[in-house]
Amino acid sequence: MVSLNRVLLIGNLTKDPELRYTPGGTPVATLRLAVNSSFKSQSGERKEETCFISIIVWSKQAEICNQYLKKGRLIFVEGRLIYRTWEAEGKTRSIMEVRADRVQFLGPAGGGAGASPGAGREAPGESSRAADAAPETTSDAPPEEGVDADVPF
Repeated sequence: MVSLNRVLLIGNLTKDPELRYTPGGTPVATLRLAVNSSFKSQSGERKEETCFISIIVWSKQAEICNQYLKKGRLIFVEGRLIYRTWEAEGKTRSIMEVRADRVQFLGPAGGGAGASPGAGREAPGESSRAADAAPETTSDAPPEEGVDADVPF
């Protein structure tokens, strides 16, 4: 049977990235993304809904995100859903999050919810292309189990 696990998101960061390192020294960044959608209710009233999503970014891409991203920045994320469980305080905890394959910076570097895609993309001392997207790699991520199994974030 064929299956597909692919996520495409555009939203604003709700806080600055959190960079950590695995015991093996691999960088891992956690991003919190707010994705807004609007719809009309049955009464015709315009409603807005916000979904908050945790994004996990690995390796060099994690360090780039930590260096250039700040709260409010508009980003595009391409990745896949992962479901993790761990033990904490005698209870089993779980979370559904997105493991990013690619993070592309959109909008001005200062962030802000009103940022328009494509505006002010350059980071200090970087070419426009280098600031637009972190390296598009999938092979740098550690295996699903083992390396990060004991890191509850």
